[in-house]
Amino acid sequence: MNALQKASDGQLIAIDGKTLRRSFQVAGAKSAVHMVSAWAPLNHVVLGQLATEAKSNEITAIPKLLKLLDLKGATVTIDAMGCQKEIARQIVKAGGHYLLAIKDNQPTLHEGVKFLFDEAIAHGFEGLARALHQEVEADHGRMETRRCWSTREVAWFQDRAQWEGLGSFVCVECAREVMGGQTSTERRYYISSHNGQDAAFLAQAVRAHWGIENRLHWCLDMCFQEDQCRVRQGHGAQNLSRLRRIALNLLRRNQTRKGSLKTKRFLCSCDWQFLLDVLLGLT
Repeated sequence: MNALQKASDGQLIAIDGKTLRRSFQVAGAKSAVHMVSAWAPLNHVVLGQLATEAKSNEITAIPKLLKLLDLKGATVTIDAMGCQKEIARQIVKAGGHYLLAIKDNQPTLHEGVKFLFDEAIAHGFEGLARALHQEVEADHGRMETRRCWSTREVAWFQDRAQWEGLGSFVCVECAREVMGGQTSTERRYYISSHNGQDAAFLAQAVRAHWGIENRLHWCLDMCFQEDQCRVRQGHGAQNLSRLRRIALNLLRRNQTRKGSLKTKRFLCSCDWQFLLDVLLGLT
């Protein structure tokens, strides 16, 4: 996994959590296990994983997971739960960059950045330096326009010194139009340690972050039936969760046979040579 990360220069690392839904235990008053994973979107592999502590959340697990990773030169993307000053400081001190989503858990920051971009967009960014990247996709009777604005003008934010390495604010707008004329527009806001000049890279990082949902969590549920696993004694749920991710990494790495993940997994059960190829990481 480390070799794959270095091969891609560690460009993007997405951090997100997933609950093992059937790992709860009513009789023992044990809540479901929540695992936080580090995902490399460019290679589609899991770089690391930790379970949150009992009666805790991702905020305490993310710093421990980051310590296990080589963040030098990487850009770490985290959703709003991980938008914390200490997490930003840890990433920068480890030689990496961050791109953190902001919502109402950081009310002052969220309101300020939202007001900045809403006013700037309404007035054509008059007097505000910014970079823009735009993509348009049309498919299945739907047209989606995605715009990413970034600005390095952060001096107005009074608490900027508390956010280590703060270099830019980012706004991503998704405008959808479907057949029949129905339209919807959604804006999301981020802070980053990048200087904001490369809006295309920031747009790519935002979109790649959600690959952890589609290419990891969804595959674990559909291919490995993770949410249906009722193992809950001791560390069984956590250990099986790690084994599933290792198996997913190995299956994705192997290209000696064509087929879906389910097909490759089935072939491992009836073809010893293919099973050895997968376990040895042959490509």
